[in-house]
Amino acid sequence: MQKRDRDDRLSSLPDDILVNILDRLNARDAGRTSVISRRWSQLLAKLSQLIINAQDFLPEGLSSDNMSGDDLVRVNAAAVEATKSLLTRRNPGEHTICRLSTTFYLEDDAPISIGHAVGNAMSTHKIEKAEFTVLTEKDDELSYGPRFVLFFNECLHAFTGLTSLHLENLMFAESGFVSNILGTCKQLQHLDFTNCETESWMILQVEHAQLTTLSFIDCCMGKVELKWLPRLTRINFEWLMCFKELPLSFVHVPLLEVVSLTNIALRWHKLIKLSTLLFETSVRDLRLDFKCEKIWVQPECLTKRLSSVFHRLSIVNLVSIPEGYDLTWTMFILEAAPSLEEFYMKVLDHPCEMEMNKKKRRKGLYSEKKGVEWESPTSNFKHYRLTKLIIFCFESCMVSHVRHVMKAAVNLKDVYMYSRLGCMDCVDLKPLKPSTFPWSIKKRASTKKLITQGIESHARIHFPHSAEMSDDHAARL
Repeated sequence: MQKRDRDDRLSSLPDDILVNILDRLNARDAGRTSVISRRWSQLLAKLSQLIINAQDFLPEGLSSDNMSGDDLVRVNAAAVEATKSLLTRRNPGEHTICRLSTTFYLEDDAPISIGHAVGNAMSTHKIEKAEFTVLTEKDDELSYGPRFVLFFNECLHAFTGLTSLHLENLMFAESGFVSNILGTCKQLQHLDFTNCETESWMILQVEHAQLTTLSFIDCCMGKVELKWLPRLTRINFEWLMCFKELPLSFVHVPLLEVVSLTNIALRWHKLIKLSTLLFETSVRDLRLDFKCEKIWVQPECLTKRLSSVFHRLSIVNLVSIPEGYDLTWTMFILEAAPSLEEFYMKVLDHPCEMEMNKKKRRKGLYSEKKGVEWESPTSNFKHYRLTKLIIFCFESCMVSHVRHVMKAAVNLKDVYMYSRLGCMDCVDLKPLKPSTFPWSIKKRASTKKLITQGIESHARIHFPHSAEMSDDHAARL
């Protein structure tokens, strides 16, 4: 009786509230509500968010890492059935689909079936956002490239209306096919490539009127030239060690605000001058990831050109800086960016991600000297906008650097110095260096005294444990 009462109270809610609840469920769970009653079945036709992910149909206890071929066929088939069911039950033009997101594996005929269903829906329904996330079962670019080309050519109508496309582990026979994707998907706003290649490397000139977010992770497509992207606001670029220079250039990206660059630099890699790379941009948020290896940016002295490049920069995040090296070089960013407000640094070696074998490091031409040197040409430099300094994995050897920043940043409000971050993958590997983080109240007091001695600053100094990290700080890791 009590259960029926609870069901009745839920069913008594207005349709718009129930639809709002269903919009928060994945397709599998939302579809299960259709058996409750005829009314609940009709509510599915009013959903504004259709999120269909083949991985949601995995049997309980099974993960995507240990699927068999039969499991993959079954979850793909379930995704096809869910896509068709949710789209065909809707009345044409009656309710807007705010977001139609489908995630599926590039196997058998399932992608083409989903592509046709989505393409037909685009002809009869108003769809604000349409997304394809194309997954692969294993690292086999040679076979998956032709499969995607077949899928693409069979479902052109769906691709012309896509707003987001996420691809992985594909090798294209022709480098021009990437341009073909951009030329066909004219509504595209978000495009992600992960571990994708083209057989011939040449300059890939990216031109698109609507694209706002672009990502290349571990891709080999030659040099990427952002030639004409009038709406691009974000770029995430992680390049492979086989390129001596950064295979990325900016030509016309007037709205670019967020840039993330990642590389494992070897001895023969050239250092990058940020003033040259970002000259025609107005970047506000810059993230540089060094992957615990050689610093690959060239510290630069303040010039009129450098200051014009960094005049809007308000957030800088330096990730995976190798341990044991002087951090003075990071001050050049502070001097070059007068509008900088938040400065993040994570100094940590990850044995799980690094090549630790000495012979392999020599053969692979890894750098043993990973740091760079820089000395400010400006005496008594002052910065007036920086309010937050956040250091992840703080150690006592960083005291002098914190003092440098505090002396320069006269309006600094908070300094957060987090303890060493844990890494489950590093636990069974070569032990990390012993931490010198001030754990006790007494050591924190003495460290704070060392930092502030002789400095007039109102900044609050915090020593939070990494487990107590705030959400906005965690988002920067």
